Amino acid sequence: MATPTVAANAYANLARMMERGGAEKAGQAAAGGPSFSALVKEAVGSVMETGRKSDAQTVAMASGKANVMDVVTAVAETDVAVSSLVSIRDKVIQAYEDIMKMSI
Repeated sequence: MATPTVAANAYANLARMMERGGAEKAGQAAAGGPSFSALVKEAVGSVMETGRKSDAQTVAMASGKANVMDVVTAVAETDVAVSSLVSIRDKVIQAYEDIMKMSI
């Protein structure tokens, strides 16, 4: 279950990710911006990286090198990331279906 702290951390990570790519994306914005597929690929990659960190924390805890709080935090962050990705996917599918229902 996501707590306000976990959600705030997820938003902060997203802001950092956007700032990090800001200079490189400024050049893309002049050329029409990044493609939709590039944005989706980046989002999925971010979720996968969050999952890898969660797995690494779980393995570290099993071997006695990490505490339970770090594992719980990592798993909660992964939960928020996956939930966000699923919500975005649902909105994209809903938008596609709405477009397909439009008459020409």
